[in-house]
Amino acid sequence: MVNEFVYCPRLFFYEWVEGVFRENADTLEGSAQHSRVDARATALPAAGESGEKLHARSVTLSSERLRVIAKLDLVEAEGARATPVDYKHGAPREGKDGIEMWPADRVQLALQAMVLIENGYECSEVVVYYQKTKQRVRVPVDAALVAEAEAAVAGAYDLAAYGVIPPPLVDSPKCAGCSLNTICLPDETNRLAEMEDFSAQTGLFDAPPGEGRPPARKPPGREGLGPIRQLMTPRDDLKPLYLNSQGFRVGKSGEVLQVKDKDKTVQEVRIGEVCQVNLLGNVQITTQAVQSLCEAGVPVSYFSMGGYFYGITTGMNTKNVALRRAQFRLADSEWFPLSLARTLVAGKIRNQRTMLQRNHVEPQKAALAGMKAAAERAERAESLETLLGIEGAAARTYFEQFAGMIKPVHDQTREDPEAGAGGLTFDFEGRNRRPPRDPVNALLSLAYSMLAKDLTIACYAVGFDPYMGFYHQLRHGRPALALDLMEPFRPLIADSAVLSAVNTRMVTERDFVRAGESVGLTAGGRRGFFRAYELRMDALVTHPLFEYRVSYRRLLEIQARLLARVIEGEIAAYPAFVTR
Repeated sequence: MVNEFVYCPRLFFYEWVEGVFRENADTLEGSAQHSRVDARATALPAAGESGEKLHARSVTLSSERLRVIAKLDLVEAEGARATPVDYKHGAPREGKDGIEMWPADRVQLALQAMVLIENGYECSEVVVYYQKTKQRVRVPVDAALVAEAEAAVAGAYDLAAYGVIPPPLVDSPKCAGCSLNTICLPDETNRLAEMEDFSAQTGLFDAPPGEGRPPARKPPGREGLGPIRQLMTPRDDLKPLYLNSQGFRVGKSGEVLQVKDKDKTVQEVRIGEVCQVNLLGNVQITTQAVQSLCEAGVPVSYFSMGGYFYGITTGMNTKNVALRRAQFRLADSEWFPLSLARTLVAGKIRNQRTMLQRNHVEPQKAALAGMKAAAERAERAESLETLLGIEGAAARTYFEQFAGMIKPVHDQTREDPEAGAGGLTFDFEGRNRRPPRDPVNALLSLAYSMLAKDLTIACYAVGFDPYMGFYHQLRHGRPALALDLMEPFRPLIADSAVLSAVNTRMVTERDFVRAGESVGLTAGGRRGFFRAYELRMDALVTHPLFEYRVSYRRLLEIQARLLARVIEGEIAAYPAFVTR
């Protein structure tokens, strides 16, 4: 961790203070190399006990004075003299006098030497073996090196105790290979912190004296930043797993999830290939499988057979208490919830209007003009109650036009041979719920439930409490913050997935059943809709501020992390995602 602190204080903060870690190709290869060393672990005798030259591998020692624990890859010892040797995945640094150790490696090896000295050994030099070039680099242990290492340890402890995340590096080549660049968002954070007029767009600094957080930090060196680098891949390789068939049971064997129907294995999925597991209805899961998923950071979501979101099981993935404390403090203020809600509602209305412009067979000009005016009024709303009224009126206008976006391949009449039980069709006359009373509303309710689940997962990944929101008020069992973040994405993800499922016949009339006034999907209908929903989540979209393309699933986490930047004071205002 001291190595990480010298390399990048922000990386150290994420890994040590917040307990966040993600693998990439470099970390996996480095772990594999270290595991080979650890597999040949040998004991290191006390200083002076053996006069023979020996090599001890994977040695763990500690220093009470420095409060550090060191795991040494290799110790070359002879009598009371010892030299630590560390294996590094990369290449040495090119200095003016030839190759040399990187500063972070130099400090790490200095600490290993100091730990050896405190345990009775004499240590005059340290060695790093760089795997990429197969070269050794030596550094003598002198007073300057010891002072550098002690200062690094003290700085790391001070940063952890202070609890405020350091600013990102500026245009650093280190960011490209960092496994946490999708969490850190260095260029994105720097760019938003640079935008002087950003807070004026949403009024986030209209806080009464004493009620707000400190002004957004803007360290020197950020002015005139270049274009934002896309450090992340557009899509995540991991995929969600949906289990929809009633009576299935999920267990595990090694690192593989086994889905069984009674005693027959119907599917096997590697835990390392899924980002979430979703169980609908009567699907059982073993304690061993839940424990392994929690350890891997894979959340398990539970739904009723009809798609009602019951809750989520997730591991101890974040230690970020400071973020949750700031979240609760700002939720109790009067100014921040209103300021954030203005941005979210205005973004939602604009995205609804864009949906009508893109997909309606002939959108009414009056409806479009009314929604444009509603978005502008939302940005000036003086209370949450006023904002709720504006949002409700805009939603009513939007859903009055919604039927014009439904364009299935076949005509839908009650004589249609594909019509479901009770003559169900995709005719849409308005939004209804609890329970939904027609097929389109049943799809919309399921879509919103799925989207709420995905944003709850994003909130947990960032370190938020998803049940403490700003716009949606507190209610038992309701993930209010996830619903807040969900507002601008309702039309772009949920509504779009419903329209795609209907218009491309991934879901047909025969996939619905009626029970009393309620209309629900069959198991086959849910499978068809999940396919449409995941296709939408996997679709690439251009971020209007950062101008790179990412999938909607990755975008949800980016937006949750940007809200965390606002709450922690790194950027001035939350940029709601509004598509062009």
